[in-house]
Amino acid sequence: MKKTIELYDLGLEPYQPVWDLQHKIQQRIIDEKKLDRIGEFKGERKNDVLIFVEHPHVYTLGKSGDEENMLRSLLELQEHQAEYVKTNRGGDITYHGPGQIVGYPIMDLDRYFTDIHKYLRFLEEVIIKVCADYGFEAQRIDGLTGVWIGEQKICAMGIRCSRWVTMHGFALNVNTNLQYFNNIVPCGIEDKEVTSLEKLLGSKIDLKEVKERIVTHFENVFEVSIKPSGTQTELEKNFL
Repeated sequence: MKKTIELYDLGLEPYQPVWDLQHKIQQRIIDEKKLDRIGEFKGERKNDVLIFVEHPHVYTLGKSGDEENMLRSLLELQEHQAEYVKTNRGGDITYHGPGQIVGYPIMDLDRYFTDIHKYLRFLEEVIIKVCADYGFEAQRIDGLTGVWIGEQKICAMGIRCSRWVTMHGFALNVNTNLQYFNNIVPCGIEDKEVTSLEKLLGSKIDLKEVKERIVTHFENVFEVSIKPSGTQTELEKNFL
């Protein structure tokens, strides 16, 4: 029987509260797993979760990132109505904003495979297949995490894993305002540019359609069933 992942679409939400929410869900899954292993958990464990969200303008720096890759002062960012957050995911600096689909899978890899590199390659494969749906041959670049079309990055990735339970995830540029990437060295890579589906196709893309394609390919790549499960309120009710 395929494992079930619950899908919650939060709409447009600030970065920090969603980060906090991810952490609480991750910890809930970890705690249930610990109790289950020692035979003290009663009932049925929570399913894994996939969160879709768009963030208002925000720059996030990974735990191993270099602050010098932020090319603007905090005052300048305020003038652009953008935040700056140091986070605990892997990777360097990136930008999130409206028109970008951010996906946060919170998954217990003990249910699938305990291999972080394989997990990242699977996430990349999902996005590669989505790009193919729109007629683009996306690819990986050796030594770099994420998905590229030619030499331009269309999807950034950065995760954190604790007790084999993941958080953070991927950011796919769909209708993203790419000018905001000019304020940083994206992912700390100086000789590469970023792109979006809108830029490549010359017109805006229906975000709902892209999300549906992500879900379809996620189900096929990870061999799971994804169940739409509601809003942030319902997510908090189910997990907190």
